Amino acid sequence: MSFLEVSDLHKSFGGVRAVGGVSFNAAPGELLALIGPNGAGKSTLFNLLNGQLTPDQGQILLAGEPLQGKSPREIWKLGVGRTFQIAQTFASLTVLENVKMVLLSQSNQLFSFWSRAAQGPNPRARELLAQVGMEDQAERACGELAYGDVKRVELALALASDPKLLLMDEPTAGMAAGERHALMALVQQVAHERRMAVLFTEHSMDVVFGFAQRVLVLSSGKIIADGDPQQIQQHTQVRDVYLGVGTT
Repeated sequence: MSFLEVSDLHKSFGGVRAVGGVSFNAAPGELLALIGPNGAGKSTLFNLLNGQLTPDQGQILLAGEPLQGKSPREIWKLGVGRTFQIAQTFASLTVLENVKMVLLSQSNQLFSFWSRAAQGPNPRARELLAQVGMEDQAERACGELAYGDVKRVELALALASDPKLLLMDEPTAGMAAGERHALMALVQQVAHERRMAVLFTEHSMDVVFGFAQRVLVLSSGKIIADGDPQQIQQHTQVRDVYLGVGTT
């Protein structure tokens, strides 16, 4: 059963085609990796999916709901979350306050953040932190955390909106092998429990082939391969344009 349906997606900037006729799908609970050389169109595709860019042509459906033409906030409300290569948290706020901010924003109460009610207990925030293994650090400022823990907080922030689809841009960038494997194992577990589709870009092939159920390979704005990790590793064209260029 497909959950995300992307059909014939196109985006050009002037005379440069960044995405040209991309089609793919993702199922609930599936971890789908998107790989390709620099300039392949991965960031453009992500920005089309979450509304930062509008496609020139094509359709994006999430659980049957069209996403193209909607604003990033509308798309966020419909269930598309995102994490970034450089973690996006408020360093001066505590871990718990960061999560509260997202929950308040979701309910359109952000400007009451510093009110007494906002400062009070929030079981949902603590539940999210427990899910990512950060409840015991709830009162610490994000700026004091190790980078791997900041990434876990960012995951909690993304999960606060109960996404149906989570876009993860280089989720393990800057992390040691043990840290990145632990983070992706957590993502894998959460995706399964929530039946949440996850689409992630990644340059670390140990993460891609160790955790993705399917791998999409993008080259010059087009998908040149779509298969399970073993199929992708054996794909001649993929090896020529990407896997053979000494990626780490």
